Amino acid sequence: MNTKLHAVTDTIGRPIRFFMTAGQVSDYTGARALVESLPAADWLLGDRGYDADWFRKALVDKGIRPCIPGRKSRDKPVKYDKRRYKRRNRIEIMFGRLKDWRRIATRYDRCPKVFLSAIALAATILFWL
Repeated sequence: MNTKLHAVTDTIGRPIRFFMTAGQVSDYTGARALVESLPAADWLLGDRGYDADWFRKALVDKGIRPCIPGRKSRDKPVKYDKRRYKRRNRIEIMFGRLKDWRRIATRYDRCPKVFLSAIALAATILFWL
């Protein structure tokens, strides 16, 4: 079983929201699920998987500036703030801290609901550490 975890963090890398999809599903599915529940922010940093015109427009409509590099297959390159994008490592650090929990790193739980519950428990503790 393969899953993909989509997460929203605050500026210092604390987890705020999660959404889990099947591993073979596009990142657009996670973006569509999380876009309505995004907190107020100035910027959203995301990787190339979230590069879509509709997602960029939805962010701008909410008053959030996207900092998402364009996919390599795009005809017209997208401009983004490269200095700001380097701060995306905080999101990767958050995922690394989640994987410090052996239960999450080795995926003991086969049921997606139980696995997401374990992630929520770990994220709650990480939020306050």
